[in-house]
Amino acid sequence: VQLVESGGGLVQPGGSLRLSCAASGFSLDYYYGVGWFRQAPGKEREAVSCMSSVDDSTYYSDSVKGRFTISRDNAKSTVYLQMNSLKFEDSAVYYCAAEAYSHNCPQWPGDYWGQGTQVTVSS
Repeated sequence: VQLVESGGGLVQPGGSLRLSCAASGFSLDYYYGVGWFRQAPGKEREAVSCMSSVDDSTYYSDSVKGRFTISRDNAKSTVYLQMNSLKFEDSAVYYCAAEAYSHNCPQWPGDYWGQGTQVTVSS
């Protein structure tokens, strides 16, 4: 039972990536609030974007608002993070987490969490 992130990589400033977070061993359905977190070297982990359980209301940190979009496909038990207009400061390891009945960002690490995927923005 786990979450598995994918889609990270090296991208130039202004580029785009789409991260995926797939559930394995359980159904990541609307009972779960989900969130994307990131941690850069020497910095604390921060919540980047979240989607609540049931009503799918969303949260974005000020640093990514207007550039990142969170979405989910319950049938595929997968959550996505579309990242556009990437900046150097977006470089970090990105993690997803899921917490049952969460109406805000999951309280890290939630009920389930992944091992992370590296995003590097560099010219």
